Amino acid sequence: MTSLTASLARGALTSPFKRAGRPDATLPPDRPTRPAAPVAPGPLAAYGRICGFPESGELPLTYPHVLAFPLTMRLMTGRAFPLPVLGLVHTWIEITPHRTVASAEPLELTVYAEKLTPNRRGTEVTMATEARVGGELVWESRSGYLSRHRQATPDGTKPTGTAPDRATQERGTASRGAGPTTAVPPAAGGLPARAEWRLPGDLGRRYGAVSGDRNPIHLHPLTARPFGFPRAIAHGMWTVARCLAEAGDPSSICSVRAEFRAPVLLPATVTYTADATGNAFELRGAKGRVHLVGTVTRRAGASGPG
Repeated sequence: MTSLTASLARGALTSPFKRAGRPDATLPPDRPTRPAAPVAPGPLAAYGRICGFPESGELPLTYPHVLAFPLTMRLMTGRAFPLPVLGLVHTWIEITPHRTVASAEPLELTVYAEKLTPNRRGTEVTMATEARVGGELVWESRSGYLSRHRQATPDGTKPTGTAPDRATQERGTASRGAGPTTAVPPAAGGLPARAEWRLPGDLGRRYGAVSGDRNPIHLHPLTARPFGFPRAIAHGMWTVARCLAEAGDPSSICSVRAEFRAPVLLPATVTYTADATGNAFELRGAKGRVHLVGTVTRRAGASGPG
């Protein structure tokens, strides 16, 4: 955690000196790696409890991302990384488990910046994470992070136009931690509701303690307000993990894609909706606002929850 704290501090110091959208921007070739090491059982158990994963002896689908987060932050806060880390918005994640990973297996983790993509709202960087056991690739992910800025027109001027609405600006900002699960009636239209979760106001602090992601927007209203949020918001990675905990047998899943649509202001009551197979799911808030949409691809012959 000490190295992660140092990375966050370095990011805060270097961000003002980085200018997103430079046409000559390149990504660093570095590939930070954590040597093979067993997973600490205490933090893993705490993570499972707050996200709703059962104790099965297997790693939750999202946990390698958490383990690799310090490496990701080390790379993204380095001098060679072209985007300021402050203000980066996690917009999507794709996870590909190549096989089930037992919690006792020593994981080697590697992260790297894969590509920069111009976006109508700025520049998006794709970050890749790989997990290996004895040299075998057992898990990998890709994540999109958006740096918002105005795009220059061909003549070099900044385009004019209306500012993005609040929902667009907020997009992408992740057991007792999830609140009790209760049966709820079907949602009006779209996917049917499967469960309702009451999220406490301290969820961001508690998830930050087990994941290491102590971004101030998740911790307290006072630290979230300077970034434009009236209250602390739930971690996007908590929302996708909590949904995947409901998705049925993890060994049947061969890929996951989740897109973060709008932040969850804490405290909150949210509804998990999914089709009968659990292969399409959403997390909705008050008045049906969509916070997260996701899809699961399963191996041939595999079934979803229930």
